[in-house]
Amino acid sequence: MVWKAFFTPRSGSTKVPRFPTLKDSELALTWIGHASFLLQFTDLNVIIDPNFANWLFLLKRLKRPGLHARDLPPIDLVLLTHAHFDHFHKPSLRKLPSTKIAVLPWGCGSLAKSLGFERVVELQWWESFGHGDWKVTLVPGKHWGARTLRDGHRGWGGYVLEHRGRRIYHAGDSAYFDGFKEIGTRLKPEVALLPIGAYFPDSFRHTHMGPDEAVKAFRDLRADWLVPMHYGTFKLSFEEMDEPERWLRELTETEKLTKHLRVLEEGVPEKF
Repeated sequence: MVWKAFFTPRSGSTKVPRFPTLKDSELALTWIGHASFLLQFTDLNVIIDPNFANWLFLLKRLKRPGLHARDLPPIDLVLLTHAHFDHFHKPSLRKLPSTKIAVLPWGCGSLAKSLGFERVVELQWWESFGHGDWKVTLVPGKHWGARTLRDGHRGWGGYVLEHRGRRIYHAGDSAYFDGFKEIGTRLKPEVALLPIGAYFPDSFRHTHMGPDEAVKAFRDLRADWLVPMHYGTFKLSFEEMDEPERWLRELTETEKLTKHLRVLEEGVPEKF
């Protein structure tokens, strides 16, 4: 898998983003690639799991990031879902402009030292942290959090961000589990950013979802929008790179969910 990716030409283009002008309750989402997103409100800029790397050790990035870190607006809040290198990428975090607050799962705070954050907050599942009129809650996921073989104390999860009457859920890495129903009942997210890649062979589904399970999770969450992620960037499993999106579009059409699907292009902000 790694060897094939090494000789695969990198695709995609890095753009100079044209961030939209927003009204009070409007939200703009920009997919950077993989699980990385920029969330923008009129008064709050949030980045989740930023990764601008062309290489993760021997693992080649096969689709360029949608934008450069230097083109980001000042970042008020950084959310990190777990300590795996493709989600908690220290070189990318060091590139962020004017970073203020970082929120992480339990046990991950020591990794954030010397990364330029003014404040680092660790949360347990269902704990919340707020500042001003925004609040973020760490919610459960079915995954694992160790960065190396000896640090199994580190946590993982997803986040629900609440601000200006909007609720956005980023699942991080997760397999399908019944916890999506509880998240939907307790926090009622409007926009669900759900992983759809790295699911083949089936043994990988212990920690990741395929498009079929992402659709099931979306129904459990009772959200309005399904935004897919965690596909098409790094070769982490054995399905073809374009298969997750193709299969997801087929499933949403079959299940009459097409109007709820928003597939983002890397580096192109979209209003919600």
